[in-house]
Amino acid sequence: MVHKLVKILAVLLAGVLAGCIKLGPDFERPAPRADIPPSYQSSPGGAPSKLLSMPEDHWWEDFNNPEINRLVTRVLNRNLDIQQATAVIQEMEARVVQTRADRFPSLGLQGQAAREQRSETSYVPGSNISFGGTTSSYSLSLPASFEVDLWGKLARAQEASRAQLLQAEENRLALSQSVIAEAISLQLQIEALERRIQITEQSIRNYKRSVRLVEARYERGLSPVLDVRQARRTLARAESELPSLRQELGVTQQKLAVLTGEYPRTAPPVSQPEEYYKPLAPVPPGLPSELLLRRPDLRAAEARLKALNAQVGVAKASRFPSISLTGSFGYSSTELNQLFDPGSQLWSLAMGLTQPVFDAGRLKAGQRAAEAQYRQGVAEYAKIVLKAFSEVEGALLTRKEQLTRRQRVLTFLREARSAQKLAEKRYNRGLVDYLTVLSAQITRFGAEADLVLVDMAILTNRVTLHRSLGGGWGAPPPPQNANGE
Repeated sequence: MVHKLVKILAVLLAGVLAGCIKLGPDFERPAPRADIPPSYQSSPGGAPSKLLSMPEDHWWEDFNNPEINRLVTRVLNRNLDIQQATAVIQEMEARVVQTRADRFPSLGLQGQAAREQRSETSYVPGSNISFGGTTSSYSLSLPASFEVDLWGKLARAQEASRAQLLQAEENRLALSQSVIAEAISLQLQIEALERRIQITEQSIRNYKRSVRLVEARYERGLSPVLDVRQARRTLARAESELPSLRQELGVTQQKLAVLTGEYPRTAPPVSQPEEYYKPLAPVPPGLPSELLLRRPDLRAAEARLKALNAQVGVAKASRFPSISLTGSFGYSSTELNQLFDPGSQLWSLAMGLTQPVFDAGRLKAGQRAAEAQYRQGVAEYAKIVLKAFSEVEGALLTRKEQLTRRQRVLTFLREARSAQKLAEKRYNRGLVDYLTVLSAQITRFGAEADLVLVDMAILTNRVTLHRSLGGGWGAPPPPQNANGE
């Protein structure tokens, strides 16, 4: 039995060695449609360099914010989109095993036992011999089959499945980038809203003091009733802004909770320190040509192109003859105790060839469709590349202009604070009207809020810059099973 089986496998192995041709084009990364400059237009001065100054795999630690560090850990462990992407990778891994198995022989085991009662009047046609009674039959065999991959159809299919697995892995990294960036941006928005709430509450306290001061002057006949009305109006307007800010804070907190896989709860605003802004070191953007290798979404798009290119080979090979080998070895007997006797052996070997002759152009159209899908993928890849360059250039430009704007807002805020103090002093001495004081107060607190918004824009732009460059991003933790092990 073993000797016969070895012969069958030897024949199948010869078929494996014969499958050495792979139809279809081999993949080559398409050249970008646009000329890539030697450096980014809005990059900081100096020679381009790699992101060596960022903490490896923990770029968010550059913010020196413990809450952000804890937030990223929660997102990586609990975000449902990342968990879904992990499951997609596991599916693609199984698909690779499936397509790989098609390139190997299949070997089965078949066994049968039957017992049959025949009529006593049964007879052999053309003779006077009749028979009847009960008969038994037993069989045990090892059938094998193999498709010779003469034109590389199965090899191209395996190549496509591996590219799809790589695409799923890169998509998971890209998704992790986006989710982490969104979570950090929401956290920065929450902190900015809490600062704006503090500024509004401070302005309310200031306006309340002004109302008491104006009312006292009015009672002494030193100020007109119009000043009282204006002071009360300004206070009411400031108080009306608080509910909107608190609502925006709660909605942002709910969005962040969903990202971390938690129930969308809200919490009261936390007191933020006055000295919160710390200048961040500039991010060396590196060379534009490196972006194709740095960003996982670009690597995912390239992997998709590899899969589409391999599918062209599959479609082309389907138009050529397919060769299949089948074989079987086993035993068959009417007596169970004689099943494995040498005289009960049986075996078979067969080779089949199938060549499409007429299919009304179906296979040729399938190849043309696969080629068209690849061309679509090339155009999509070129579009994604251009969008990636646009995101980097936009983030670098925004950083440059926002830093300039912050310096001017700081100057404006210093002047607004000085103007407010001077206006209040001159009003107490009766040298200016209350409208001058009111204008100075509104301008000062508006500048405070503008500074918070500028700082938030700079910090969130830093997040966008990291995501756009694809630098400093580490792989998420390994997939967990259902038991969390």
